[in-house]
Amino acid sequence: MHVEEGESQLGIPVREIKGIGEKTEKLLAKLDIETVDQLVHHYPRCYTTYPEPISISEIKTGQRCSIEAEIASPIYLKTVRKLKLCTGLIADVSGQLFVRWFNMPYLRNTLKQGERWIFTGTPIYKDGRLMLEQPEYCKREKYLQLMETFQPIYPLTTGLSNKTVQKAQAAAFEMYREEEYLPETVRNYYDLEPVNTALREVHFPTGTEHLMEAKKRIIFDEFFRFFSALELVKDREEQALNHYIIPMEEPVKRFVENLPYPLTGAQKKVLNEIRQDFSDTMAMNRLLQGDVGSGKTIVAMTAMYAAVLAGYQAALMAPTEVLAEQHYQNFVKLLSPLGITVALLTGSTKAKEKREIKAACASGEIQILIGTHTVIQDDVAFDNLAFIVTDEQHRFGVKQRDAFMKKGKDPHVLVMSATPIPRTLGIILYRDLDVSIMNEMPASRLPIKNSVVGTSYRPAAWEFIRKQVALGHQAYVICPMIEENEKMDLENVEEYARMLSQALPPSITVEALNGHMRPAEKNDIMERFSKNEIQILVSTTVVEVGIDVPNATVMLIENAERFGLAQLHQLRGRVGRGKAQSYCVFISGSEKEEAMERLSIIGHSNDGFEIANEDLKLRGPGEFFGVKQSGTMNFALGDIYSNADILKMASEAVDYLKKEGYNFQKLHQYSLEKNLNFAKNI
Repeated sequence: MHVEEGESQLGIPVREIKGIGEKTEKLLAKLDIETVDQLVHHYPRCYTTYPEPISISEIKTGQRCSIEAEIASPIYLKTVRKLKLCTGLIADVSGQLFVRWFNMPYLRNTLKQGERWIFTGTPIYKDGRLMLEQPEYCKREKYLQLMETFQPIYPLTTGLSNKTVQKAQAAAFEMYREEEYLPETVRNYYDLEPVNTALREVHFPTGTEHLMEAKKRIIFDEFFRFFSALELVKDREEQALNHYIIPMEEPVKRFVENLPYPLTGAQKKVLNEIRQDFSDTMAMNRLLQGDVGSGKTIVAMTAMYAAVLAGYQAALMAPTEVLAEQHYQNFVKLLSPLGITVALLTGSTKAKEKREIKAACASGEIQILIGTHTVIQDDVAFDNLAFIVTDEQHRFGVKQRDAFMKKGKDPHVLVMSATPIPRTLGIILYRDLDVSIMNEMPASRLPIKNSVVGTSYRPAAWEFIRKQVALGHQAYVICPMIEENEKMDLENVEEYARMLSQALPPSITVEALNGHMRPAEKNDIMERFSKNEIQILVSTTVVEVGIDVPNATVMLIENAERFGLAQLHQLRGRVGRGKAQSYCVFISGSEKEEAMERLSIIGHSNDGFEIANEDLKLRGPGEFFGVKQSGTMNFALGDIYSNADILKMASEAVDYLKKEGYNFQKLHQYSLEKNLNFAKNI
């Protein structure tokens, strides 16, 4: 097999595209777009279609629509908290509707009272009335043309408009052609478009059928690169012999017996699998997939304790400082009394302490090292590292995982994930790993009580939180990322925290977390929350909230319909970690039946694997339009749930091409050069 020859422009700066100046260049850089190639692979996140206009009386909250109406009042301009706000009324024979726009002051002169326009947007209920916020507007002639098109909507950053990206893409395709890497035999067998045809169609759709075919090819490519990268990792790891025989005998059994709680049957089963791996001829390479709260950490700790008793070192890498600190405290509590030396190494560790930890680690004095990606820096060395554990493995990429493994000579590897993936997909996705599944919860944990409600329930939810805080407990409130044309997520979270604070007694401390804060500031808030100095934490999912706060008993999720079920389940897992009864309230901002039907799945079950399987059944393969499920595998377009059929194709193709002697190494040199994140989550 060979890669077909073709032209490629891997390093042409976006500045060379006609119409892109210094300002746009800097804004694109914020999205990690610096070359023409990266721009072309910046795909639309969804597509806008333009429906037949309806009357004002027919509109439904949360359902995008178009209304042909007359402007029934002047467009008023006022300033609210540094935002320029244009407001007015539109009307047709069936009724009136309030409209408003943020930061578009020119509309006061553009839209005149008495004129007829077609307005397109999603009606919301806000400030006590139904309204269209930030609607598009155009004259009837133009709208009739738009009705026949798909308009791509791109991921953006503040200051960068969708129109600017659309123009840049059009100009980019005048100077771009991608090299075709798939052999024609594979393309024909799976009925895949040529890559350049697919790329152009994704950005400039000519119809539903053509767009679906184009997305099929690009999603296939994402999965193919993912699996072929796994194949390269597997090839290296298959040759790793077991250099470290680690017995798990009497001292380890005593450790388990002396734990403050009994292990579940699932935990014992996984420990037995690890025991067999430790004594096998090949080094362990195992995925521990367990639902949130199933007790994965204590299993990893027990195995690391066994490694230390055998005379070796062990290390654990977590994705955030907060999570690493939490693990460190747990390890110190249970292992320090047994004479085990545990150390914590993160980006925030002071320089002098870092030097001391690194020296003690290199000499073997530190037996267990816990940290963030700092543990894989070049100057971190071990004396005899035999066992490494990666927590939340989907948060680390191929390079990080490889770098961690190279800290020892073919150490045993355990990667842990709380992401629920249907078993049918797990076999395909984790082809390079032995998989252990823990689907049993500790007996001491009470099942979380769930409630799926509409926005009218919000005041009651806040009152419920007040009562829980009065009992000494704490709560999380999660707000979704805000769509373009709305206020930034920072303002959204801050505003929500202000409203909540005003609605509750002054004795209750409410704090907001957002993605714009410095790491030290985030850590400070999380620490204060863990100490109950903050009773209610309001955050988007941009910020890692995965710390263990057993005192938190309420999780309130706003606009829950905007999240994938797997992500909702992950968020829900932040509560229910103590002995008190915990609750999760999912507030849906949509009145659509399908939204409530999907949320009812999570409302009726606390089993992550069951939820994942039900979500797959409900959504089915081939769902290409609408909001993409997030929080599982971080592909640009592909989704392991809704595109399960294409996932299977890509897996088969990699197996076939491997037998044919296809050079995956060459493919990934090409991919890496293009800076495509083909397998962020391996």
